[in-house]
Amino acid sequence: MKRVLLIEDNKEMRENTAEILELEHYDVLQAANGRLGIQMAMEHLPDIIISDIVMPEANGYTVLEVLGQNTKTAKIPFIFLSAKDQKDDIRTGMRLGADDYIFKPYRPEELLDAVAMRLKKNSFMQQKFSNTADGLNDFLKVASEHLGLERLSKDRESLVFKDRETVFQEGDAAHNLYLIEEGNLKTFRGSESGKELVTGFHMPGDFVGQLSLLGNDGIYLESAVVMERAKLLEIPKNDFINLIYQDKEISNKFLNILSNDMAHLMSKFVDIAYSPVDQRAARALLELHEKGILKDEQHQGVDMLREDFATMIGVAKETAIRTLTKFREKGLVGTDKKRKLTLLDIKRLKRLAEFEG
Repeated sequence: MKRVLLIEDNKEMRENTAEILELEHYDVLQAANGRLGIQMAMEHLPDIIISDIVMPEANGYTVLEVLGQNTKTAKIPFIFLSAKDQKDDIRTGMRLGADDYIFKPYRPEELLDAVAMRLKKNSFMQQKFSNTADGLNDFLKVASEHLGLERLSKDRESLVFKDRETVFQEGDAAHNLYLIEEGNLKTFRGSESGKELVTGFHMPGDFVGQLSLLGNDGIYLESAVVMERAKLLEIPKNDFINLIYQDKEISNKFLNILSNDMAHLMSKFVDIAYSPVDQRAARALLELHEKGILKDEQHQGVDMLREDFATMIGVAKETAIRTLTKFREKGLVGTDKKRKLTLLDIKRLKRLAEFEG
């Protein structure tokens, strides 16, 4: 049974509203003023809060603001129930984080529909979706129900790309973003001299192309090439835009799934700026190993171009080669029968990545 906290100073209105909710099998807690409402919300942690605005001791805006600053109560859906209908009041409430407004006098079905919708949406927002084809399809199905977009709910078939096949090219019209199900991708940008500047190596669970779809030019900002046979899930631009712009909360949920660990990307920029070359090289080798691009002695990896590795650690190709040669002489890395780079001593590489020398 879902628990509703009703905060309303008018006794008749409070009791009538509580009765309507209880007839729909909600467990209703009642508070006669804002101060008591704050206390009850923190003590009982209801599934949803319905609050009047004009009340003694603490008004509805104060209740919403105080609860929004507490980690335990900040995500509880909040609906204002008020006789006020001026735009400024609505704007104030929404700015503070209110989920909905119901104006007095209201029809019972209007109240019940709003409560049911907010509870359903909150349940969706609490769900965890994995960065897999099944996880993404599950997200699209549930999101489409909230947005009323039928075609988002259709399962999408995966596309298979061969080794070194191009997924999209820098400057082309950006029509899709992609989720990597299997294999590895390299993204890069071209320089004026014709060289490639590697922007990332991506593994299963990563998305590519999302930043291009958010841009105003409508073109891919980088190229994406498969390093080994890959299976990708394609998401059309129109569906992506609908998820981003129609609903703020669903947009935030979707962007969180798409993030690909932006904090990690920022730390890499700092690493290139301040860390010694050997330390950067060790960290890059370990990252490529985690992504399944470089393997150890027992497992085969994929071709790793020295130019790509040099770009990844922010040095010239010659410096990267000298560093890898030094690592080879120390027994940290080697090459297999197909001359693919392999990691021989991961423990020592980890020590080098953490501490120079």
